[in-house]
Amino acid sequence: MARICELTGKRPIKGSIIWRSGKSKKTGGIGTHVTAITKRRFMPNLQRVKAVIDGEVRYIRVTANAIKKGLIVKAPKRTWKKDQAAKA
Repeated sequence: MARICELTGKRPIKGSIIWRSGKSKKTGGIGTHVTAITKRRFMPNLQRVKAVIDGEVRYIRVTANAIKKGLIVKAPKRTWKKDQAAKA
């Protein structure tokens, strides 16, 4: 399953980790030097949320940022109990 937000379309982005060695000049060394640069991916903070979409309740994967902004309408809490539904 793709790591893409269903509302905003936010997806992983490319970046890099920079490895450094040495002591900084500020702390009395001769300066830091880059020893390696490796690729990495920055993942979006996806959450699986039960939301109302086109009048029906379903699970969607959205970023925490979209939830904070109020872009989704969360599904109402269930009021009936399992044993009551089985009797009816």
